[in-house]
Amino acid sequence: MREACGLFGIFGHPSAPSLIREGLFSLQHRGQEGAGIAVSDGRRIAAIRGLGLLEEVVAREPFGELSGDRGIGHVRYSTTGSNRLENVQPLLGEAPDGAWAVAHNGNLVNATALRQTLLGEGACFHTGTDSEVLLRLLTDARFVNRPDRLTGALSALEGAFSFLIMNERQIMAARDPFGFRPLSVGRLDGAWVFASETCALTQIGARLERDLEPGELLIVDESGARSLHFGSVPAQHAHCIFELVYFARPDSRLFGHWIYRTRLAHGRILAHECPADADCVAAVPDSGSFAAQGFAQESGLPLESAFIRNHYAGRSFLDPAVAGRERRADRKLAVLPNAMEGRRVVLVDDSLVRGTTLGRRVAALKREGAREVHIRIACPPITHPCYYGVDFPTREELAAGTRDVEGVRKMVDADSLGYISLAGLVEPLPVHAGFCRACFTGDYPVARGMADKMGLEAEGCAPPRSCS
Repeated sequence: MREACGLFGIFGHPSAPSLIREGLFSLQHRGQEGAGIAVSDGRRIAAIRGLGLLEEVVAREPFGELSGDRGIGHVRYSTTGSNRLENVQPLLGEAPDGAWAVAHNGNLVNATALRQTLLGEGACFHTGTDSEVLLRLLTDARFVNRPDRLTGALSALEGAFSFLIMNERQIMAARDPFGFRPLSVGRLDGAWVFASETCALTQIGARLERDLEPGELLIVDESGARSLHFGSVPAQHAHCIFELVYFARPDSRLFGHWIYRTRLAHGRILAHECPADADCVAAVPDSGSFAAQGFAQESGLPLESAFIRNHYAGRSFLDPAVAGRERRADRKLAVLPNAMEGRRVVLVDDSLVRGTTLGRRVAALKREGAREVHIRIACPPITHPCYYGVDFPTREELAAGTRDVEGVRKMVDADSLGYISLAGLVEPLPVHAGFCRACFTGDYPVARGMADKMGLEAEGCAPPRSCS
């Protein structure tokens, strides 16, 4: 199953449970289906997990009973059919040397092969998530005394992953050698802090130290921190460019870039590449807001509001069901009455994936009297599925997967449609930085194991085998 979730962890702070809660709250935009927190006092791990938003889970579960100075947390988004309590992370497992907890952001493309091998060797799986593969590798009694227990397990994984791993004594942070998914390291009052995005560090007053390096394993315990590296070094990193386009919060700094500045630059480039004869510019909030601002700055057209965002509706892209996405799209954005009546509007959004939200927004604007609606998209056409942690489905489900620009324009009923070019998308980024562009080009950085990943999807993550 594809997962692009939020991770937060801390080691060495007496208020660890409350700080994890605050950090995860800042990452709620990365996942809304489930949340969990695992905390240790140095002797045992206690955890709460549940379906729904973080604050809903905290209200239902005995959060007040969590105590300790170290812990990890997770907010989750996944695909259809996998929204079950047993899949909510952190995942917990017992080994001969104690308990372990694992929280994962990303997607393992060789999970099926590893899972089948482990099942054949007698391992027991209790969930349908690929993240459990690492937990089984770590808790297998045969590997407990191996000197390369951690690096060996991580080296066996292929695909995209940022992991927070915990036992009673340590917290470990790991990032795949390609660096697909972000993971930052910070400090707070002497404590070590880990977060998928820097906005979560800011939320608790932590100072950003650095990004965890691709292929790095950082182990923190009472004696301090030590860094190891695992896996083969790729020719170039493959940071997920869609993190910059959509997932990350604008006040975060990812892969060395301030998100809001990158999106402003994309809007300006988009206006230069795809101008429109119109009266004003409007954004599809919130993800299109900075690109729309940049478009207005470059074009000289006034930036105006066409929609009111209901912030309680969640992100429609993260809803795993088609009907759910459509319902969220209608609940999320309401047209301002008369605001666009008789006007030609350039409507700017960060991306066009399935077309669910944009098609309904164009129809709503025209019902309210907009004379023309010109769509401008601040990323290129998304034509291929993602196997590394973003819920881009089959090509047939993608608006641009089997349609050219004119076909997509007709689908959303816009008067014109323009996308930023791939060259324009990477223009604001350092030439030496490596980014995954597979969703635009079909050129996958990790080709090995792709058929395995597709098989996992076809199986729908077959019912887990459990031990009685």
